[in-house]
Amino acid sequence: MSAPTAPTDRDRRRWAQYLVNERAEARVYRELAGRRDGEEREILLALAEAEGRHEAHWLELLGAEPARLPRPDVRTRLLGSMAKSFGSIFVLALAQSAEARSPYDDEPYATATMAADEKVHHEVVRGLAARGRRRLSGTFRAAVFGANDGLVSNLALVMGIGATGVSSQFVLFSGIAGLLAGALSMGAGEFVSVRSQRELLAATEPSDFADGAIPHLDIDANELALVYRTRGMPEAEAIARARRIVEAARSAGQGRAETGPIVVPDHGDVVGSAWAAALSSFLFFASGAIIPVLPWIFGLSGLAAVVLALVLVGVALMSTGAAVGLLSGAPPLRRALRQLAIGFGAAAVTYLLGLLFGVSMG
Repeated sequence: MSAPTAPTDRDRRRWAQYLVNERAEARVYRELAGRRDGEEREILLALAEAEGRHEAHWLELLGAEPARLPRPDVRTRLLGSMAKSFGSIFVLALAQSAEARSPYDDEPYATATMAADEKVHHEVVRGLAARGRRRLSGTFRAAVFGANDGLVSNLALVMGIGATGVSSQFVLFSGIAGLLAGALSMGAGEFVSVRSQRELLAATEPSDFADGAIPHLDIDANELALVYRTRGMPEAEAIARARRIVEAARSAGQGRAETGPIVVPDHGDVVGSAWAAALSSFLFFASGAIIPVLPWIFGLSGLAAVVLALVLVGVALMSTGAAVGLLSGAPPLRRALRQLAIGFGAAAVTYLLGLLFGVSMG
């Protein structure tokens, strides 16, 4: 796009805004680089350097540093404050969305290289954010699932019970019982799941059951090759290895099914501790399930308790939904509203059922 020959005051104000935004974004990348090491640190510093080149372009057009500069836009300021206070995963997720909305495609004074840079920056930040999401995905998924399960299920429970017209003490008892029942069920289910997975993995590992018989095998016709074939080794390689193992075992007078001692791996690195998984699931669920009960715990009843419970749960649902959207690179508001609709939809169903039972009982 060709640039106008005579820039206006409005153009210069826009350049100054670009200048401070690029400068602020470079600081964000340097701030994040200070918390990383190795390849990720180098990538973030390279991004900061690229933003510095863009900054220099606008400074050159302005002729010199303006006496008064505007503040960075709200998005860039938010990135800067989060870079100082939160983990890099959230910041990179925000930066990914920000880099996708570059104004340089329609900016007559931006070079084609700058517009291309911004598109590439989006993919670079997307890749860095994806690394962080992979590191966080398991724990974060469990936390969001557990907390939201507690929020929605216990809100639906207290709304349904409360709609029947029972006393506030009964609603409180039902909420606490629902919290404990759900949290214990989540914890027990996670314990059984992780323990079963560990036992399944352990059952698939090689054992030394037949090691003592290796020296007595026929070196030309033995089933040791079948052992290696069951572990995925090609037939010819399995036969050759079986011959080597039998020969070595005969010369040593003893043998093992492997060339060295078998070390059974610790599957805790893969699936984690069953007790830790159970405890975390219990706490995640309980942290969500306690919120709908708080109004009754503090002595409220009737409509006031219902409204406050809906407000508290609504804030929590929107917060978790926005966090999921932020980390996935999706619009946080849309994810927050979706989460809110799901939670309140479930509560509405049980509330209507409670009203129906209350009327029929009355």
